[in-house]
Parts: sequence; C-alpha cells; structure tokens
Amino acid sequence: MDIAQNVILTIMTAATPLLIAAIGELVVERSGVLNLGVEGMMVIGAVCGFAAAMITGSPWMGVVGGIVAGALLSLLFGFLTLSLATNQVATGLSLTLLGIGVSGLIGESFVGKAGIRLPSLNIPGLTEIPLVGKLLFGQDPIFYLSILLTAGTTWFLFRTRAGLTLRSIGDNHKSAHALGIPVIGYRYLAVMFGGGCAGLAGAHLSLVYTPQWVENMTAGRGWIALALVVFGSWRPWRVLAGAYLFGAVTIGQLHAQALGFGIPSQLLSSLPYLATIVVLVLISRDRRLTIINTPASLGQPFVPDR
Repeated sequence: MDIAQNVILTIMTAATPLLIAAIGELVVERSGVLNLGVEGMMVIGAVCGFAAAMITGSPWMGVVGGIVAGALLSLLFGFLTLSLATNQVATGLSLTLLGIGVSGLIGESFVGKAGIRLPSLNIPGLTEIPLVGKLLFGQDPIFYLSILLTAGTTWFLFRTRAGLTLRSIGDNHKSAHALGIPVIGYRYLAVMFGGGCAGLAGAHLSLVYTPQWVENMTAGRGWIALALVVFGSWRPWRVLAGAYLFGAVTIGQLHAQALGFGIPSQLLSSLPYLATIVVLVLISRDRRLTIINTPASLGQPFVPDR
C-alpha cells in the first residue's frame, strides 16, 4: 500500500504542471487565439520562480515571480499578435525560442544550487489516514490550486456571462465585434491568464517537482500541455483526465527504468511524447467531432474596423 501511495503521489505531482498550463491555454484558445509559446512561458516561469525564491528566501515569492514572469512574456505575444496582427503560429514558436534563450541567461548563476521547496500541506490527524491521507491532505498547495483552477474555469466558461462572451469571440470574432464586444480587450485578458498559468506551471517544476534550476527543465511539457487542450476537446475536466493520464505515462517510464526492464532508457523516456502523438492521431480520425469542438476563429487574426 505504501508503494501504491507513493506511485499515485508522484503521478499527481507530475500531472499538476501539465494541468495548469493546459487550463491556461484552453482559455486562450477559447478566445480564438492560438499561443504555441507555452513551453517558453513555462521555462521563464521556472527560472524566475526559482530566482525569486532564492533571492527573497520565500517559496511563495517564487510562485508569484513565476506567475508574473509568464504573464509578462504573454503580453509580448499579445502585443505582436493582437495589436500588430502578426501570424500567431510563427509568433508563438518565436516566443518559445525566446523563453528558452532568456531563461538560460537568467539561470546561469543558479545552476547547481539547492532550491527552496514549497512545503506540502500537513493537517494533523487527517494526513496520517492510511492510503488516502497523504493523497488528499498532504499535497503541495499548487496541486489544490490546480483542481480549483479547473473547477473555476469550467464555471466561468459555461456558467457566467463573461465566459459566454469569451466563447462567442472564439467562435466568431466579427459578429462579437459587431455587437459591441471589445474583442481585443477580452483576448488580451485571456492571453495574460494563459501566460500566468504557464508561469505557475513552470514555478511548480522548480519549487516542488525538482526544487532546483536546470536549463530547459520543462523538457517539452509545454508541447504536451498544448496537445492536452485538443485531447480534452477544449473542456476543462477532460483536460484534467488527460493530464493525469500523461502524468501516469511519465512516472510509469521512470519506474520501468528503475526496475531494470530490458528496454533502452531512451525509448522509455520518449514514451510521454509518443503517447502525445498517438493521441493526436486518434483524435484527428474523427474530423467531425474535432470541427464541432474547435473554436471557429482559432488562430485567425482580428483587426477592428476603423
């Protein structure tokens, strides 16, 4: 039971940054904007979160630093794509390259230093409950925030007027503009929310998952988060299920390596990314379902009439 509990704990920890980054990107794409720079914003959040925690001595300041860094980098993307109407795909890819390069520069002096771990929750009497105690009451605070974020995003998108407005912009920005809705303003807020979530996901990596700074430590998780949005059909709870599925694949290959199976470690390490490709191929086979769920204006630039 202890082994099972530890495996589940590691799966939940591995899934948390994927879930947070994917939920942020889901809101961005629901507004009709395609931001492929999630990887870059995550790695910036990781290094800035680690740096802020080291400088201030507080892991909570590291969390704030990661969120702010991701949001600021997303503002650059927003300015280029929303104000200057540049190509969203090319700009997102450039944002990832920029984030990776800048994070290496910022984190050069922090390589090899022991970080400050964000403490886990510990409720006396509840955390000690066999099997479920640590799973429900002994997680890090960002884990609980990820669940609240999923529930809050579901409520916002499908139960509020602002969420309906955001979805209408993603489906037809021209009609929304004709009704007097500030399309660019809504999209700026969505992009900043997505950037803040990506930065928080990166901070989780450097403050909880592995409390240290390693260059390019996101290791492609931003791309998996992008795939999770499609996997979940732009629905938050489906994205949560996908995040835990990919978290299980990630942890599964680590345990397989530790047990010494006669499989090359390089192949085992590639399993999460192979799973991403397989899932996207399977989803793409049902073109009708994909078209129904995809925001109709996704990736299309919008220039208000003058």
